[in-house]
Amino acid sequence: MILIHDRNSIDRYSSEAAKLVSCLLKFLAIDMGVEPESFLEIFRGQPQNMRMTYYPPCRQADKVVGLSPHTDRMGLTLLLQANDVQGLQIRKDGKWIAINALDGAFIVNIGDTLEVSIYD
Repeated sequence: MILIHDRNSIDRYSSEAAKLVSCLLKFLAIDMGVEPESFLEIFRGQPQNMRMTYYPPCRQADKVVGLSPHTDRMGLTLLLQANDVQGLQIRKDGKWIAINALDGAFIVNIGDTLEVSIYD
């Protein structure tokens, strides 16, 4: 479990997350045959958001509502599951599918802005 004790910890975490996103965007650009710097320019100056949501273990998880179903607006979303409470699902072919996180690994979601950039 990750414990964030002060603003400096949050600032450092946020800064490192931004570096990771930048690196991932460069790799995506290269994979798509796009110049990485021009691709990164699309996202330069965009706001970076951080949300922390804690779900304690629950014996009746099927009767509890967490965050409402949504899409992520921005380029990439990094998700870090900090406990064994499963909650992330993706919608594929009209069905919700549970995602099992690897311990200590980020789940990377492609957001609406990046999806539009890729498919336009």
